[in-house]
Amino acid sequence: MLVKTFGSAVQGVNAFTITIEVNVSPGTKYFMVGLPDNAIKESEQRIESALKHHGYRMPRQKVVINMAPANVRKEGSAYDLPIALGILAASDQLLTSELENYLIMGELALDGEVRPVKGVLPIAIQARKEGFKGFILPKQNAQEAAIVNNLEVIGVSNLKEAINFLSGNLSIEPLKVDTRDLFQVTVHQYAADFADVQGQENIKRALEIAAAGGHNVIMIGPPGAGKTMLAKRLPSILPPLTLHEALETTKIHSVAGKLGAHGSLMAQRPFRAPHHTISDVALVGGGGNPQPGEISLSHNGVLFLDELPEFKRTVLEVMRQPLEERRVTISRARLTIDFPANFMLVASMNPCPCGFYNDPNKDCVCGPGVVQRYLNKVSGPLLDRIDLHVEVTPVSFDQMTETRKSETSADIRERVERARQWQAKRFEAFPDIHSNAMMPPQMVKDLCRINEAGRLLLKKAMEKLGLSARAYDRILKVSRTIADLSGSDDIKIEHLAEAIQYRSLDREGWAG
Repeated sequence: MLVKTFGSAVQGVNAFTITIEVNVSPGTKYFMVGLPDNAIKESEQRIESALKHHGYRMPRQKVVINMAPANVRKEGSAYDLPIALGILAASDQLLTSELENYLIMGELALDGEVRPVKGVLPIAIQARKEGFKGFILPKQNAQEAAIVNNLEVIGVSNLKEAINFLSGNLSIEPLKVDTRDLFQVTVHQYAADFADVQGQENIKRALEIAAAGGHNVIMIGPPGAGKTMLAKRLPSILPPLTLHEALETTKIHSVAGKLGAHGSLMAQRPFRAPHHTISDVALVGGGGNPQPGEISLSHNGVLFLDELPEFKRTVLEVMRQPLEERRVTISRARLTIDFPANFMLVASMNPCPCGFYNDPNKDCVCGPGVVQRYLNKVSGPLLDRIDLHVEVTPVSFDQMTETRKSETSADIRERVERARQWQAKRFEAFPDIHSNAMMPPQMVKDLCRINEAGRLLLKKAMEKLGLSARAYDRILKVSRTIADLSGSDDIKIEHLAEAIQYRSLDREGWAG
């Protein structure tokens, strides 16, 4: 007897349906075809044990399982449940007409327990798109799948529950989640706030500008000056995620299996801070079955690289193209996958190996040329993609013990959102551009015009401070953001003056 069940496979951040055909006929062997990997081939042992545990039997006949389309490689253990149910139906142990109405996924333990799987959200979206009545999956993943409306989400704890539900002997209420309500409740919940930071007003201002224009930023300063503390609070002043952005971000984390057992819609912008020992593939994504890397997990959020010069040169260089294109393309012989990677890069570094070059209180003990070699670990092309270079100095004792409360993230975020509204209006004819940082060179010339006084100031600054040519466009973009924050249509001379001071690493004596 031939029976069909339906599963799903994830490629990139999208899913496509896999038809699992099970045929039981006279004979003695068990065949698995359709390019399954080893984890799927091993499912025979898990399925047989799970069936026996619940009082069913593995057919002692010829069992052929085909996973279509047969020319696409299938991977992982998430097909155990649909294969087991297909075997039961094909051997007349499960009498039901409901199999074709449900998409089914889940890994089986030897005792029949259904274990959670990755990539549930894109699978649920595809199931609804293809008109399935519902989605049978592990109970731990049900919250995640329930983000998708107009789809019955049936969470099961074990194989027996799935059998009884399909045969009509057990009623399971589909899980429903009011996505908009859940989103609104959690969208303004932040783990850290700028009110906790004493002093460092100039750095807060720089991060406010970075958040308002979507600019990449690097902080240079001695150890203990507060670089990491400030970076961790940046997401709290970024505009809240829209529902569309939240869904897009959640899909990526679902595919990577980062949502946890009871994960649901992500309401906060992601903040990722990989260690400097990270590999190229872990940062940009890849692998045999391509998975999203840290830059994709930071999509719509912040990627924080602490101690930037300590990262391997090759790791930093592979980031250059994604920083420009805001996506990463992973090519394999059989397929090419695009992962979105629209993130803000925030980096921090010591100015030298000992950490105290340019420190007002401590002397640097590094020898001649050592500082330059240390700074040269970060390439010019990568610095070219970072708009703001900010020097962080240690906080004084008086500032640390001050009782006056600092400005809260909510206050700063209000100004950032106003500036972003100006930009949304400015770029409404350009669907791929959402912030000043995304402007291409020609648009910078058109939208960042300066008067003669501003031109003379910029010329003098570039000559006197030894600023590189690559600083020119960056200064104009940042000054446009500063003008937006002050509610000005035009870039004034004070906006340019402030933007010029955020190019520390372009000055002579720093990097060159």
